[in-house]
Amino acid sequence: MSMTAVALEAQGLTKRFGAHTAVHELTFTVGQGDILGLLGPNGAGKTTTIRLLTTMLSPTSGDFSVAGVRSNRPTEIRRRIGVLPESAGYPGQQTTKEYLCFHARLFGLSRPAAEQMADRLLIEVNLDQRGSSRIATLSRGMRQRLGIARALVNDPAVVFLDEPTLGLDPAGQRKVLTILRDISLRRGATIVLSTHTLTDVEEVCSRVLILDKGRVLTSGTVSEVTRAVAHRRTGHLRVPAELAVRAHQALATVDGLTIDVTGDSSDLFTITSNGAGGPAGALLNAALIAVLHADVPVLSFEVEGARLTDAFLEMTTTGA
Repeated sequence: MSMTAVALEAQGLTKRFGAHTAVHELTFTVGQGDILGLLGPNGAGKTTTIRLLTTMLSPTSGDFSVAGVRSNRPTEIRRRIGVLPESAGYPGQQTTKEYLCFHARLFGLSRPAAEQMADRLLIEVNLDQRGSSRIATLSRGMRQRLGIARALVNDPAVVFLDEPTLGLDPAGQRKVLTILRDISLRRGATIVLSTHTLTDVEEVCSRVLILDKGRVLTSGTVSEVTRAVAHRRTGHLRVPAELAVRAHQALATVDGLTIDVTGDSSDLFTITSNGAGGPAGALLNAALIAVLHADVPVLSFEVEGARLTDAFLEMTTTGA
């Protein structure tokens, strides 16, 4: 992010509720146009972090800034952010256009300007055919897209979205994720996406921040975070049963591997790095090459520990 303007920054951000510390000394930066996946198990401090950064709560200590505005200017920060909470409420009898016009007027737009803004936003979230529809008639996915449109009424620099794809079918999830990409690319806005759906994060997020018990476990790009536990990768190799002995002999020539034989015909090998032979990815590649050089056909080869889900579970269960 050296060449990218900083859109969101926290330094030692802490929030205590009596004797309980919900967020402890969070320090991170997010660049303009980044999509940050805010991850963590229940009780990790994600919601408290969002409430701090959106000025709904005041920090016990530490500081943060949004689009260059310090936390001691909350009114100015609110003008620069958009928020979609997890449990957003909607007035069912209003039409989608009336709803957006109302919120645009709250930000000072004239009635004609508010109507123009509403029309543009409905197009942006693919609801332009539902401008006269009452909100009560919308599907959950449509309401989520309407909520995203409302969060964009003030052309925010940073948008906070809490579980925007929760409860949506695959088609609804796809539409929301497409909109998030567009917000980042076309508007240049920064998005903070709090979610438990790690596949969403892998698909759209440029950066990840994993919290546990109010502390930062790790942060970085998705690839950086997955590489942090890459040394624990495991491979599952299946070969023809009649060539299993030859395959085992070939695998034994690769230093740094632990080899377990499974399967009814001893044709499935579980290969794990023992930490002595170098990076796990290189070792698994060497194991595969050794088997192929021994003229043993590979029926299947699957690698665990190469996805964000694996890294997330590893870190939040071990605290690593």
